[in-house]
Amino acid sequence: MGDSLTEGLGVDPDEAYPAQLEARLRREGINWTVINAGVSGETSSGALTRLSWILKSNPDAVLLVTGANDGLRGLDPKLTAENLKSIVSELKKNDIEVMLGGMHALPNLGEDYAQKFNAVYGQVAKQEGVMLIPFFLEGVAREPHLNQEDGKHPTAQGYTKVVEHIYPDVSRWLQGF
Repeated sequence: MGDSLTEGLGVDPDEAYPAQLEARLRREGINWTVINAGVSGETSSGALTRLSWILKSNPDAVLLVTGANDGLRGLDPKLTAENLKSIVSELKKNDIEVMLGGMHALPNLGEDYAQKFNAVYGQVAKQEGVMLIPFFLEGVAREPHLNQEDGKHPTAQGYTKVVEHIYPDVSRWLQGF
């Protein structure tokens, strides 16, 4: 569940990270279906409002990667934290396992904002007792050869790198229940 980074804006659906992750899991003998529930432009507030749609699909687990647009728009990190906590809490109430993918604010909003925003994901993961990928785009963000011309959305190769980064944590997580 997430925004354009989950949806795979600008790449074919089979090149976005959800499809690549499912293919990798299956190659490794972990037979999970990964549903791409990404919506371009979505903020954490938008994710919260469409949570009932996610619940209708009755998932066993949700990798929640949202909030990048909050940071791009300079939204209050407290609001992002509240929304993430509400989403995670509601998923857990419905017996859905949750892993949180962290985001980092771009440096143009200032060091103070970036520190507050970047800390949100670790705080929410700790408070809600869920696993965390500290920075979902580790090794991809700000790497021109792994991103589209906008500098924000990974290419197919960038998504391959994302899957390489998250795979160890995700596979351990999924095999844990």
